[in-house]
Order: sequence, then structure tokens, then C-alpha cells
Amino acid sequence: MTYPDPSTTPGTTPATASADDRRAVTGKRRIAFAVHVAGAGELPGLRTLLRSLALSDPALCEDVVVLHPGLPDAAFDAARRLHPRLIPRTAGGRDDVFRLDGYDTVVALTPAMVVLGRLDALLRLRTGVAAVPRPGPNGAPGDRLLVIQCQDLDHSVPPAAAQDIPESDLVPLDSRYDFRALRLGDDLAVPGGVVVLNFAGAQTTCAGPAHAARARYDLDDEAFRAAYLALPGAQHPDLLLHLALPFPDGSRPPIDLVRQLAEIHRGRGHHDRAVALLGEAVAGRPDLPRCHETLGVCLMALSRYEEAETHLLLATASPDFAPRAFGQLARLAWLLGRTEDARGYALAGLEADPTDANCRAWYARTSAMGRIGRSPAAAPPGEQLAHVALFADGEENAGDKVLPEAVRSCFTADTGPDRWHQQHAHLLVDEAALERLNARRAVVVGGGGLFLPDTAPNGNSGWQWNIPDDVLARITAPLAVFAVGYNVFDGQRYRRERFAASLRTLVERSAFFGLRNHGSVARVRELLPESLREKVRYQPCPTTVARHLDPRLAEPAAREDTVLVNCAYDRAGLRFGHDYGHFLAEMAAAIRAVSTSAEVRYAAHMPADERFVDDLRREHGLTIPVEPLYLLSNDAVRDLYRRTRLVIGMRGHAGMIPFGCGTPVISLVSHPKLAYFLADIDRPDWGVSVHERALGDRLAERARAVLDDHTAAVADVHDRQLLLWSATRDNLARLRGLTGLPDPFGDPDAGPVVPSPRSAAEDRVTRPRDRA
Repeated sequence: MTYPDPSTTPGTTPATASADDRRAVTGKRRIAFAVHVAGAGELPGLRTLLRSLALSDPALCEDVVVLHPGLPDAAFDAARRLHPRLIPRTAGGRDDVFRLDGYDTVVALTPAMVVLGRLDALLRLRTGVAAVPRPGPNGAPGDRLLVIQCQDLDHSVPPAAAQDIPESDLVPLDSRYDFRALRLGDDLAVPGGVVVLNFAGAQTTCAGPAHAARARYDLDDEAFRAAYLALPGAQHPDLLLHLALPFPDGSRPPIDLVRQLAEIHRGRGHHDRAVALLGEAVAGRPDLPRCHETLGVCLMALSRYEEAETHLLLATASPDFAPRAFGQLARLAWLLGRTEDARGYALAGLEADPTDANCRAWYARTSAMGRIGRSPAAAPPGEQLAHVALFADGEENAGDKVLPEAVRSCFTADTGPDRWHQQHAHLLVDEAALERLNARRAVVVGGGGLFLPDTAPNGNSGWQWNIPDDVLARITAPLAVFAVGYNVFDGQRYRRERFAASLRTLVERSAFFGLRNHGSVARVRELLPESLREKVRYQPCPTTVARHLDPRLAEPAAREDTVLVNCAYDRAGLRFGHDYGHFLAEMAAAIRAVSTSAEVRYAAHMPADERFVDDLRREHGLTIPVEPLYLLSNDAVRDLYRRTRLVIGMRGHAGMIPFGCGTPVISLVSHPKLAYFLADIDRPDWGVSVHERALGDRLAERARAVLDDHTAAVADVHDRQLLLWSATRDNLARLRGLTGLPDPFGDPDAGPVVPSPRSAAEDRVTRPRDRA
């Protein structure tokens, strides 16, 4: 039985799913291996090197740039079968590794090498040019391993050869990273711990332990694929997909491998590919609950809800998977507006496992939804605004709790259910929901990073609002997209076609289309036809102007002598790359330095954020107290951020909320949106990349400068805030023509006068965080 790769199946159009590249914004390091081949005779050595790299470090997959003297492209076909990221480049010689554009760190290897162990330590190097010291007049022969940090080279006059590297830039490596096989002769064993074995100058016909070590990687393609697929432990998704697919004709691959590949596709948003793999594998096999669960989740992500429910129900037959499957069924029923069914599924999950937190959360929320459904009606629909957003509750992201209330405060003083009809963005907009939206005075969509493909994937729009194009086109109430963000991560892959089509319909239908930073404006305009691009406007996130929305926040704050730190761990691989250990060590140094001036505390927006505190204590023996913002009310979150002297934050709203309350911020940039916000207020120096080599020193220096002249820092925040408030007032003036509502702020020069906003907590009956 064969399992086709849907991206290459005849009769289908491959979908664009390239990684979103914003490394210039985030400072994320670009890493490559570089191998120079002098001619076609060295290509077999290149292939042996590639096999050894994959088999010895199976979780590693970076670009492999092959420098060559002008060989035909077809000469690299065999090597391409071994590695998914092979990039041939014509070069004048091996020393072109010093002039490799587009990368920050280059690990230079040769076809005479084989890799015997993991290369993590080499990828963690951050300074100079690292190499194993060699005796002799040159000291740096061209056949050695080099780890080059390109920013340390003089790019106006890069070194012509390895021996021209200034001695001050050379970083010594242990010999195990470039061990010469010549030292072993024909009879000595390869020492334990050798990571890279270099056969430069050794005769290829020799025998002995060293040559036996190399011979292990002289495999044909089939044997190499089988060896890689049989490896235990972590394997890089790119390598695994490349070597496993397509399955050989007539083979029946192991079901665990099929499911593993489907999970990779699912993680990258390629749910259609996952369904194609699993659909054939589980046909007639009800005894595969784990596969049915994965298939059901992927079908749900494609909005094929009836099929998804069938497969998830099959998964509930297994006691081991029933609680998770029932949790997914509860979510599916909730998406479709079937509240009682969702509650029933959650209860069934609790009967299977009374400790299942996901099912317990679904049961609590759907029970609350039933109580609210029986409560007296609010104001007449025609007097309300409809609000489409993410309405977090429980222990979900604190920023997503504060944000909807801030959006509503821009339009009305009353932010509760009397004036607002809530439509959770993830709920399917069916005919009944469309009728409810159209009955309102206007529909406000936002704010937040709704333009993100993977938080709650659906096949209807390709972003977080679950609305089919034909339904979106039939919204007759005035539609305003307000302070929404393009939230795709640096390096994140997603399917652009469905999103771009939905986006076009959304912009065409919108009477106002405002995005929360100029970076999002530029990215979204790239996806639109020229005729629609000018409709995309800049509308800052309303959390950044909170002092102008709530008079309580406009009063001078009684500051505590504290500094709050926040980090985020969703999609950690995209945030940190290979640099998490470096980031943690630099943060430990910065916290110790700042602690001499103020008490450093940790602000957790979600329980998962607390990983930083655990890692910091375990790796560096440093303990800091935690403020669990996810347990606080919106007022308490704002009050905490208002009373501290400085916030050093990685989450977007760990910068925007304190800034809106008048507190100085320093952003830990691991996502483009943080840099976009700082660019909007013309303060790029308020951000430091998590990949910054001198992160600790820069962070401590900047923090001390804020604390030493805090009055001036607060005044600067207030001044920057006026820019955002001016843009917001201009946009709200336009929107009043759509909503027919009076201006809640009065004279723009009179300062904040709006009454304190009413809490919308009673209006938040929403989904739990997906724990599956």
C-alpha cells in the first residue's frame, strides 16, 4: 500500500507553505553548514558526510551550502536525496566560507569528514572563529573544521584564507571536534567522545578502526533511509519527512511512523496532508484510537466537522485515549454552537478520567453558558455592538482578558453585555450567528493577533475567525476590523492561499480596517491586490492608550521598588532557535545586576510562562517570586503594571499593557510584533533581541538607565503615548459615522474623562485552553 504525499500528488496544486522569514526584525541567528567540493570526485565524500550528520545528530537540520567550482546542478541530485536543505553555490574556493552571505554562523566542514556525535556545542558558540589549534607555520590549514561568527569578520576586507584570521578572533576548540584520522594509523581505535573525524591526508584504501567508523556511513539510499527511520529519540521534522516520504511502492509503513508524519504535518498547519496520510492508514481499522484522534483533530482543523466527530468517537473506545478524545469532542461541539452536546462530551471525559483538566474546564464553561442562556435578555439587538474577539478566562492568557475590555472602552463606557453582543472568534459563524451579527448596530472585530493560522485552525478562513467567505460577504451590519495584528512567528510555516482569499473578502466587506502596528499593515498589504491596499490603516492596540480610556490610570502612580520580568514559551523553537541556553544565562546575569537597584519579580501571563522561573532556578540557582497575572482581574493586572517601575517583557501585552498604564518597558524581542510596536513609537532602543550576544549587559545597562532617571522615562512613555492616542482618536471619529454612537471622550484636549469601564467578566463564557 502506498501513501502519496498530497503536496506532490498528480492533479493537485502544491500549496505555498514556505516559512515566514523575519530574522532581520527579531535578530534570530541564521546558521548554515558549508562544505567545499573541489570537483565531482569529492561528491561521494559529501554524501558520506551528509549521512553521518543525519545519523549522528538526527534532531539537527540546518542549511547545507555546498560550494563548488561550477558543477552541473544535476550533479547534486544524489546529495539532495539525503538532505532537504541542500543549497549548491558556485565559489572560487574553500575560503569563500568567509564570504557566505545570508548567514550569521557558518560551520565549515569538508568532504573528508564524518560526524560521529552531536554538534550542539558548536552551534552554541557565539564569538570569533573557532577551530582546533594546529601546529605548523600556517596554524590554520584549509582542511580544518571552522565555526565562523560572521559579525566578527571585517566585512570590508574579509580574510582571504583561514591563515589570515586575526589571532584575537581565533577561539580554540577541543580536538574531538576535528580529530585527525592520521593520528590513529591502521590499528588505534577512535577515542571515545570524538565528534568529528577528519580523514584529510589519509589514504582511503586503508583499513583499521577509523576507516571502519567511516564505512558505517557508506550506505545506499534505501539502507540510509531505513537506518534514520529506525533511530530512537528526537528526529528533525524536515529530515524525517524528507527521508520517509514517499513510501516505497508496495510497502505498508509502520502505523506509528504514519501517525508521526501526520503529527508533523499537523504542527505545520498542513492538515490536508495529515488527513491524506492517516485516512488510508486507518481505513477499516477501528483499533487505532490514537490515529483516529489525530485524524479527527486534523479534520476539525479543515472544518470537516462531521467526519471529525466520527473519528473522535472511535478514539473514545480506548480507555487510554477517551479523556483526550472527549475533550476534543467537547471543543468540536462548542465550535458548532451545540452547548449541551459539548457539556455531555466533557462529562463523559470526566467519567473516564475525573482528573482530566481539559474536560473539567469544558464542563465548567459549558455549564455556565447554559445558565447565561436562561438569563433575561439584554438590551435590544439594534442598540448593541457585536464584538468578535478571543475572550480568555480561567487561567488563559492575561493579555487576552484585558484586551477585549480595552477595545470596547474605545466605543462605549459600558463594556458589559448590555451594550455588547459577544461572538467568540473561534465559534463557527453559521446562518443563525450571521443573523445575530446583522441585527446589531455594527460588528467590531478585534483586537489581538487574530491573523495567526495555528492557534485554532479552521478550513473556513485560515485565520482565527471561523467564518466562511460566503457568510462573511453577507454581513450587512457595518463591519470594523479594529487593532488586529498579523501574528505569524519568524520562521513559521502556514498555508497562505486560504488566508489570503479570506483576507480579501474581509477587506472588501469592511468599512474600517485597522491593524495594530505598521509592520502588520505592510505584511497584510503584501497579500492584497493593489486596489485594496489603501483600505488597510494603522490603529494601535487600545491597551497602549489605557491612561486615556480610564481616568483611574491617568492619576500619578504610587510606584513600588520593583521590576517585573516576563517570558513566553509558546512555539519556543521559533522564538529561541539554538539560543535558549544563551538567553537563560544572559537573563540570569541581567537579573542579578538589576537586583542591586530594585526587587525583580516575575509576571506570568499564563501558567506555561513560569517555565522561566523553574529553568532559572535549576540552571543558575536564581529564585525570583512569581506574580500569577492569569489569576488576577483586569483591574488588578493594570494596577500591578502601573505600580512597578519597569517591565522587561517578551509577550506583546507584557509590553503594551504596562506602556498603556504609563510604565517604562523593555521588550525581549522573540517575535516581530514587539519590534513593530517599538518602531511605531520610534523607540527601537527599548527592545533587545533574545539572540543578542551581549543580552545581559545591554539589558542591565538599559534597565539601570530607566531606574536612575525614572521620572524622565515615565515622561517619555507619556509623550510616546500621545502619538498612539492621536491616531486612535482620528480613527474613532471615522467609526462614529458607522456606529452612530456619541463620542465618549468629549474634548480631546481635556484629558481622560470617560467613566471607569464596567468589567466584562460576566460576559466571558468561552473555551478552555486546548490541552490535548
